Amino acid sequence: MEMEKSGKFSDYLFAKMGPPTSTELPPKTTERSDAPVELTGYRRWLSDNLMLLVTLSGVLLGVILGLSLRPLNLHGDSIMLISYPGELFMRVLKLMILPLVISSLIAGSASLNAKMNGKIALRTLVYFASTSFFNAALGIALVLLIHPGNPDLHNADDRSTDRRAVNLLDSLLDLGRNVFPDNLFQASIQQAHTVYLPKPTILHVFNETMNDTLSSGAEAQRLAEDLSEEVVLVRDVQYRNGTNTLGIVFFCLVFGTFLGTIGQKGQVVVDFFAAIFEVIMKMVTCVMWLTPVGISSVIAGKILSVGDLGLVMSQLMWFILTVAIGVFIYQFIVMQAIYFVFVRRNPFKFYAGLIQAMLTAFATASTAAALPITFRCMNEKLRVDPRITRFVLPIGCNINMDGTALYIAVASIFIAQMSGMVLGFGELLTVLLTSTAASMSSASVPSAALVLLLVVLTAIDAPVQDVTLLFAVDWFVDRIRTTNNMLGDCYTAAVVEELSRKELMALDAASVNYQDMPASTPNGHGHLEGGLLEGQTELETSSKCVMTMTDSVVVDMSAVMNNVNLQQEHCNRRV
Repeated sequence: MEMEKSGKFSDYLFAKMGPPTSTELPPKTTERSDAPVELTGYRRWLSDNLMLLVTLSGVLLGVILGLSLRPLNLHGDSIMLISYPGELFMRVLKLMILPLVISSLIAGSASLNAKMNGKIALRTLVYFASTSFFNAALGIALVLLIHPGNPDLHNADDRSTDRRAVNLLDSLLDLGRNVFPDNLFQASIQQAHTVYLPKPTILHVFNETMNDTLSSGAEAQRLAEDLSEEVVLVRDVQYRNGTNTLGIVFFCLVFGTFLGTIGQKGQVVVDFFAAIFEVIMKMVTCVMWLTPVGISSVIAGKILSVGDLGLVMSQLMWFILTVAIGVFIYQFIVMQAIYFVFVRRNPFKFYAGLIQAMLTAFATASTAAALPITFRCMNEKLRVDPRITRFVLPIGCNINMDGTALYIAVASIFIAQMSGMVLGFGELLTVLLTSTAASMSSASVPSAALVLLLVVLTAIDAPVQDVTLLFAVDWFVDRIRTTNNMLGDCYTAAVVEELSRKELMALDAASVNYQDMPASTPNGHGHLEGGLLEGQTELETSSKCVMTMTDSVVVDMSAVMNNVNLQQEHCNRRV
């Protein structure tokens, strides 16, 4: 009956339309409006690289504005007003870090099974540790070869007698405390760290009672000095302001892994976090149009806030040059060689696709602040598997600090050279190991390396007070090394994707086989809970499927892996 009604309705429509004309063509205006306009030549290039040009214009405008306004000797309030738009820009970027990390990690780890998450995590951590170790070794080699430390720069009048107690053991223990937070909500606003406080002694009680009992102030002061000759410092774990991103990353990674094991029951949660990720990325796209104003304000404000820019650059020029040479060697030689060896593609094309994210990291001096733009470049321009980028990038943002390892190694030996110290093989090995360990416990915030530098200087018994000499140039060197940190995360994702390609293809093939299975269990009893992926949505439009099957589904994984190996061998023969 319904077929007859639909047939009559279609006949009625054709009758109302009338017979088609023989050779009539629609108007040209309609044809132009319906057909998509295909951009060619320089217009297509401008359309593809518009965001890159916007970011680059912001950097150049900031440098020009800062250098041109320096001769005016602006007041502090004027410099603050110039820096204010950049401060707001940084706050907006940092506002999106926490929801971006949470949603990307949970959605990414839930799309893989537990075994796959373990393999990817192991490969990622091994790569991070290896590259950090290499950067520390590269920094030691360059600082010994160039020898930027000049004892004439050492000013004895600027030295302080305050020696801050810093211990590598404390740094590593704080790393563990932050990885395993005792309160997830507290981890969103505070980090655990170790401080040294004077041990409570009878001196406090003595001071309180002496003022009441002794009328002679001289006698009370003499007794107090006798008791206060030895001040014992004890460790105390306290909390300081700042997001404990490392603890949140660990929790989301474990939560997403177990979420992926419950199958259809957890699919609504996966879709929820995937939707949050998509919303945040759309917000990032809108924020990027503010880049010319925000980035130019940040850079101009930093240039204007430096007291004597020429004197500082001339005194510490060789130190800056040493760090810059190490960063450039790693970026343009080592990273490209690693990418070519593992991925077998043009590494410089991959590097060119990350220029926008690199400029943002340079301007903000923070890998975490550039994380939204890094996601955008990796997923949209370079087409790296989103299951890998959502897994690797948030972890690398907190652990992988290649540029920081290089900087700490160079800065510690630079200060030792300035103080006239001669470091032997044992001290150099200590610098190598402590720089690697300290860099992996670094926070992805501006100038965090200066705090970790104290750890290395204490380990080799170098003067801790001379770190203040680097404050004048750290605003610039921090931006150089941050680009190394950000690029290291991206190249790690590309290498891990290539190393995990077989497992990813096996998951895709297994998911396709699972979708083609009948609605009964392999034993033929009943139906699968929730149906066959009914109502399932993709985590990413570039991903063809999402792995949500439970352990009760029987899939011949050996056959799937054999098919994958045969396909790869066939592709290798053709190449």
